[in-house]
Amino acid sequence: MSPGVLDSSSGADGNSAASMAMPAPSGLDLGILGLGTEYPPFQIPPDDLETLARRFHPDSPALSKVLMINQYTGIESRSAIGNIDHPLANSLDPPDIDKLSDFFLQEGVALSVKAARKAIAEWGGSVEEITHVVSTTCTNSANPGFDHYVISELGVPSSVEKVLLHGVGCSGGLAALRTAANLALGSSFQRKPARILIIACEISSLLVRSELDSIAKDQTTRIGVTLFSDCASAMVLGNGFGNKKLSEEVVYDLLGWKHAIIPDTRADLGFDVHPLGWKVVLTPRVPALASESIRPIFDDLLDSLPELHLAPSKKPALDTTTQNSASNGITNGTHTNGTTNGHSNGTHKSPHLASSLLPSDFDWALHPGGSSIITGVEKSLSLTTDHLRASYEIYMQHGNSSSATVISVMDHLRKSPGTREHVVACAFGPGIAVEMAVLKRRDLRGKTRNVEAAGEVDADGLPIVPLD
Repeated sequence: MSPGVLDSSSGADGNSAASMAMPAPSGLDLGILGLGTEYPPFQIPPDDLETLARRFHPDSPALSKVLMINQYTGIESRSAIGNIDHPLANSLDPPDIDKLSDFFLQEGVALSVKAARKAIAEWGGSVEEITHVVSTTCTNSANPGFDHYVISELGVPSSVEKVLLHGVGCSGGLAALRTAANLALGSSFQRKPARILIIACEISSLLVRSELDSIAKDQTTRIGVTLFSDCASAMVLGNGFGNKKLSEEVVYDLLGWKHAIIPDTRADLGFDVHPLGWKVVLTPRVPALASESIRPIFDDLLDSLPELHLAPSKKPALDTTTQNSASNGITNGTHTNGTTNGHSNGTHKSPHLASSLLPSDFDWALHPGGSSIITGVEKSLSLTTDHLRASYEIYMQHGNSSSATVISVMDHLRKSPGTREHVVACAFGPGIAVEMAVLKRRDLRGKTRNVEAAGEVDADGLPIVPLD
């Protein structure tokens, strides 16, 4: 295991391990059978934040700084459940957590139902066949959870086994996938079918008043108000058992996964509960922490997947940008007690099983936490914008929708023509926790044509065009 990263789980054994990464067995026979993304109808451009801020707060150094940062996030618009004239965004005082919860259980549940129906429709199964539901959110803490209402609206039998994850923030989408995968393997061990619905939903836009209030009163630079948006996304994960297996089409094979904690970063990334909702915690260290930690975690995960190294490599030649980056000595090290783990930039060949595989051999579904996080990872792994195209596009067009975003990126990526067979999905959450998974694309031609014939649109609301 790489120094400086506390390994919590790797592969599919489901056991916690702080000292070694356990390999995932080959042939898991787990596949993502359907995905669905639902963004709300309103798009909020950067200038709208300033318009709203000026309605309620006088100019101040902290507010001016945040509004300046807002113009340079790289986000063209953010998806939101309402526009800046929404009543909850324009009350005399910021809405309290009770009003926010009621709104989430109305609008967030409706958004989640739409996303789930898209994923179920692509899978082709019925709600009666769903064996488990794994959900996540960090913008609601109702009991029973929002998943209870989504399941009821979908008509999923109340006897379904369900899990609701909280406290995992932006890493929630992949944490839910990891949880679902371990549940599916438990069913496989019992030789039972598993068809697991995964749901992530976040309504962040109406926290804007609370965040602006803190900026004005405390004179603190809180950039979360410039980044976050609303979205629900869903997946259906299946194992290798069941009568319908032969008729199901797999979008992505799930080959393995890893969860890790970056030590001494608990205060750097979080989402604190508050009478006026939740307050984003995001320190300036986060982009560097993300880019420095990702390579050793990637190497450890690939070491747990020896079957990846048995297939002939089809790596493209390094482009001149990658070669120049290597010659300039860009490093990517996790430092512990003044030492480095010895990993260099993305052209480094790991001394482990992953000796012939580079980050650039994969497409990347990276959670777009912010432009500096995406560009930092791109530089540290010697990737190109093409490797991260889906992350950039979702970020620019919709913003950061916390846990729901990485599933949206995966959904968008599989509709984007590409030559790389394997995909690495990665997200960072409070802790700082890192979630990573390796996926294998299936042939999308038939699936894409079927979806387009049904009049489906992609995560951006654009008609799906069949691949030639």
